[in-house]
Amino acid sequence: MARKTSKTAAKSKSRSKTAKPKGGLLGAPARLVRRLWGYVIKGILLVVVLGFVVTFAYSFINPPTTPYMLGESRRLGGVNQTWVAMDDIAPTMARSAVAAEDANFCNHWGLDLTAIRAALDDGGNRGGSTISQQVVKNVFLWHGRSWFRKSLEALMTPVVEAVWSKERILEVYLNVAEFDEGVFGVEAAAIHYFGVNADQLSGTQAARLAAILPNPKGRSASQPSTYVRSRAASIIDGAATIAADGRAGCFQ
Repeated sequence: MARKTSKTAAKSKSRSKTAKPKGGLLGAPARLVRRLWGYVIKGILLVVVLGFVVTFAYSFINPPTTPYMLGESRRLGGVNQTWVAMDDIAPTMARSAVAAEDANFCNHWGLDLTAIRAALDDGGNRGGSTISQQVVKNVFLWHGRSWFRKSLEALMTPVVEAVWSKERILEVYLNVAEFDEGVFGVEAAAIHYFGVNADQLSGTQAARLAAILPNPKGRSASQPSTYVRSRAASIIDGAATIAADGRAGCFQ
């Protein structure tokens, strides 16, 4: 009986040995997929963590450049930008930018749903992006109208709003916005167009700088077209309105 048991055990062991390689071969693709999926998840988590770290760092460290500025610098052989703190920007410039681009800047959390709905109802002929969204696009992403880029922008904007103050968001916006070909930031723009520093801008000059956005390559602040003059006049009224009704309170 012992011999039979021994033979049975040997046969069983032999069968398990022959079955094991088959299972291993069949399981190899599954193991490879699991391993690759693990790398993908780790990569996504790494990108998310790095995104949070950079976002937090930029709440008090000035971005050294932006993807769009880098591209323009390569194309033009350099760009003109001088970073200035919010205290060194004329208050009228801050109010003009908000009045022109995002009058409800102080009242939303990054996404202005009312403006987005209005833009959709208009068939996409008008922009629905807030100043916060434009900062995310300019500092972290790239220019373009792809849904993927817009989705990333929509996901990142509330994070920036949660970490940065409204004043910081507006400060970054005014320092990275393009005001002419190769001219970035309000300090460089003020000197380029009017020969003054950003803290010396008059109400009319500030309104004209705001009026050439978001098409600075097709408009001029120092030689304004009829459209720019008209838009600047509306911006002056809008800047006075948000100053009077409290919608400038979060950055002044």
